[in-house]
Amino acid sequence: MDFKQRFSSRVENYIKYRPGYPEAIIATLQLEIGLMPNDVVADIGSGTGLSAKLFLEHGNTVYGVEPNEPMRKAAEGFLQEFSDFHSIHGSSEATNLKDNSIDLIVCAQAFHWFDRVKTKLEFQRIAAAGAHLCLIWNDRKATEPFQQDYEQLIQEFAIDYNEISHRNITSDIISDFYAPHKFKKFVLDYEQHFNLEGLIGRIISSSYMPNQDHPNFPQLKNAIVNLFNAYEQNGIVTFAYDTNLYIGSIN
Repeated sequence: MDFKQRFSSRVENYIKYRPGYPEAIIATLQLEIGLMPNDVVADIGSGTGLSAKLFLEHGNTVYGVEPNEPMRKAAEGFLQEFSDFHSIHGSSEATNLKDNSIDLIVCAQAFHWFDRVKTKLEFQRIAAAGAHLCLIWNDRKATEPFQQDYEQLIQEFAIDYNEISHRNITSDIISDFYAPHKFKKFVLDYEQHFNLEGLIGRIISSSYMPNQDHPNFPQLKNAIVNLFNAYEQNGIVTFAYDTNLYIGSIN
């Protein structure tokens, strides 16, 4: 399947159950690069608008560049109250943005899908003088027992998890992308809380997991119920994340 279409059947669960991003991202960017409300942001691979919302609430103009039409349309509905959100049909390799027009390029939970050679050239084209790039990933805290058992569940039922995981993006790959500039890494805390319905939705929002029409879904659902029952407290399980930021100059 074309990766740009992988999430077309997952949009509803993606909107409801995928993690957002901590507000501390804005404070970190303010301190590190002097992010101001008048800076123009390009959110590349903007999906349903979860990351764009953070910057819109800060007062930024945001161009959300997304190749997947159902995801893009979902973002347009989700962010309709923000007049400074501009929805763009494009990709990291061909953003359809103007030359030298962007102060901050953001890629949240998306960079691992990109053709890095073509994307770097495109980012350098759209970047204004002094522009920065911020790569963001929410990483489940692997040391927690719940997350360890959750990882085992994924390994048992996932279709192509190991092949497409963002964990395949190493620090060397990130260094090569920023070169000749350097980047800084920051780690922030973030949490989600789910009842059983939410846990099921969170799992099947991932493109590598069997969806509800997949023949393995009944077995997956039973495994999710067992996992939930083992760890729930007052009907809730907690997803704890390290939100990893990589911040550096792009031109």
